[in-house]
Formats: sequence, structure tokens, C-alpha cells
Amino acid sequence: MPADAPCDPAEAAEALIEDVRCGLASDPAAARAAAVRLVTLLTLSGAAEGSRGGLASWQKRRVDRYLRRSLHRPLRLEELAEQAALSVSHFARAFKDSFGTTPHGYIIRLRLERAQRLMLATSDPLSQIALACGLTNQAHLSKLFRRWLGETPSAWRRRNLTRAVTPPPTSARTPS
Repeated sequence: MPADAPCDPAEAAEALIEDVRCGLASDPAAARAAAVRLVTLLTLSGAAEGSRGGLASWQKRRVDRYLRRSLHRPLRLEELAEQAALSVSHFARAFKDSFGTTPHGYIIRLRLERAQRLMLATSDPLSQIALACGLTNQAHLSKLFRRWLGETPSAWRRRNLTRAVTPPPTSARTPS
């Protein structure tokens, strides 16, 4: 998701619905990717509300904060479990209950979201962005990005930068 993506699940769902609607006519692959993210968001929201036995709210905040600060480097499950003061096996189960995905899946999503923000905010080459996000190389970024969003990072960047620069349509009327 872009850097200005809403944190509130309802706002995020509305934004994704808009992405699907806009993409249906112009970019079916992007619309499909947005629809998949919407289903994931709705599934995770429902799972998080009804889950028990997950991480305590302080553990969840602490682990999430730690992950976001450490995405630029390799992360081990042991160090994440240490942040929550849990054993590795208990942490892995509680993390999945709380976040709706495995620690690895969550880390990949955070890295790809950071890559999206960097692609829009900088003109850095994709190889440098991949390294800044803790991925091994540009090929790794491309493989994960395509799997997650259904398009290559360069195509996504080009499309989103063009969308950001395109001026809004003006009416055919001329001022009197």
C-alpha cells in the first residue's frame, strides 16, 4: 500500500474498493490485485476481532514497532519472540493468531509496502530499494512484488508515478 494508506481497516477497505473500481476499466490486473488485498484485509479484520490466545496488545505493538525499525536487515524469529518475552513456538502461534499471518508473511508485506513508498518518494534504482527493504537483490524484490501485486515493481512505479503527475481533467467550457 502507498505511504499515505489509511491505518483504519474501514478506511483501508474503502481505498481498496476504490482501487478495484478504478482499475476495472483501465487495468484489470491491478484491479484483481486490489481485490485480493481487500479480501485479505477483510479476512484479517474478522480473524483479529474474534481471536483469543494471541499476543497482548503491548506485545503486538512492541513487535510491530521493532519489525518496522528493523526491515532493512535480516530478522530471526528468536529475536522477535524475545521482544514479546515468549518462547519461539508460543510466539509463532500467538503472532499468527494476532496478525492473521505468519511472522515471515507479515515481514514480507511490510518490506513490500516500504518498497512501494520508496518507489514513489525517491528515484533510487530498484536494486537499491530492494536492499533498503532487507531483500537480497532486485530479482528477489521483483519476484515477491509480482506475487503480491500481480505486476513488476517497475511497471507499478511507472503507473503510479504517471497517475500522480497526470493533471485532473478540465471541463470543455471556456471561461467567459
